[in-house]
Amino acid sequence: MSKVRNILFIMCDQLRWDYLSCYGHPSLKTPNIDALARKGVRFTKAYVQSPTCGPSRMSVYTGRYVSSHRSYGNYVPLPVDEMTWGDYLKPKGMQVAVVGKTHVEPNYTELKRLGIPPESERGRFLLAGGFHEIDRHDGVLADPNSEEAVTNAYSRFLREQGYEGDNPWLDQANSAAGDNGEVLNGWQMRYANLPARVKEEHSETAYTTTRAIEFIESRGEDPWCLHLSYIKPHWPYVAPAPYHDMYTASDVIDVVRHPDEKRNPHPLYASYMQHMASREFSRDQVRDTVIPVYMGLVKQIDDHLGRLFAFLEKAGRMEDTMIIFTSDHGDYLGDHWLGEKELYHEAANRIPLLIYNPDERWDRTRDTVCDSFVEAIDILPTILDTLNVQVTDERLEGHSLLPLLEGTTPEDWRDRVHWEFDYSFRGITREDLGRQPHQCSTFVI
Repeated sequence: MSKVRNILFIMCDQLRWDYLSCYGHPSLKTPNIDALARKGVRFTKAYVQSPTCGPSRMSVYTGRYVSSHRSYGNYVPLPVDEMTWGDYLKPKGMQVAVVGKTHVEPNYTELKRLGIPPESERGRFLLAGGFHEIDRHDGVLADPNSEEAVTNAYSRFLREQGYEGDNPWLDQANSAAGDNGEVLNGWQMRYANLPARVKEEHSETAYTTTRAIEFIESRGEDPWCLHLSYIKPHWPYVAPAPYHDMYTASDVIDVVRHPDEKRNPHPLYASYMQHMASREFSRDQVRDTVIPVYMGLVKQIDDHLGRLFAFLEKAGRMEDTMIIFTSDHGDYLGDHWLGEKELYHEAANRIPLLIYNPDERWDRTRDTVCDSFVEAIDILPTILDTLNVQVTDERLEGHSLLPLLEGTTPEDWRDRVHWEFDYSFRGITREDLGRQPHQCSTFVI
């Protein structure tokens, strides 16, 4: 009988696998994440199914490849016939809550076609991707006139703390102050070395962690499943003091690129090298300014995870909670003359993956490393296997990691990984290549 009663699934946004000290970063020390790795198993060859936020997350939430779940781009809703975590765990009496980001796009069109009222219990469930949204916030909203910019919980929280403006999430938490007090928009990377205009305790990472702790505390002894989903270290690269200048250019690891990559590149690669973020990160000055702040954002997450883990320990929840830590994709940060993500290199597609289980049968694999190929779609089958949830259909395309976590590698375990990305939403690239939207799907093995 498994000791696990609760699931804590922690996901960062755009966190590279090699920007943690347990994965070998020489300057960025992440002791709390490292401690989690020592309690469990660290996977060295974990990969997402798409190097884009939305499709990657939908693969995690469904346990299926992008070409199967069909949410191939950000803001492309899942078909309502796709099953997510909530569909599998709700019949077991476990509510799947989320604090932070999901990138789930509401599918109002299919609800209308099927006659499901959006305000009904089933409608709300489907619109949220099967999550109970304790405090969903998908990231800073650039449009101060949007309803969500005014009504979202984090913006309300900032106003309650005395921060002013139509969109304090952007103008305060993701902007810096100029010499004369003017707002310096954090989307402009030239301001990355300046501190955010909010105190650290009011920043996105601090707020999200506090909301997670409040949810767990509210559950008492009742079982729970929480998706704690941090927005950072995703762009805009803005950190509150003291994290904005905790690191310097001397802490930045060497870039992975070669002049030969610019000589007669594949047309798709050539087009992506011309994107704004790629042009910016191809400059050493930008890397030396931005990456130390990226590191600071990662360090801040680690510090707040230390706060969360201390709470779990004190509450006795480390004894009955399975903890999974990962990212939805990486970040080029100038590698291969690219910025952001979306293409086929490891910088964008390889992720950290740590899994802790309190069961005694896992004692012999604690503080071990697994070098087998694993995919993000394996997370859901692993959770279902741990909770003894029987799945009768063949919908799931991932595989339970329990054998690997118990120290056994099945003979038929995969010897390759697979991911996809669709660039149809990149109008400039479509024009460069002369492609129609239906001609923009790519597959990588």
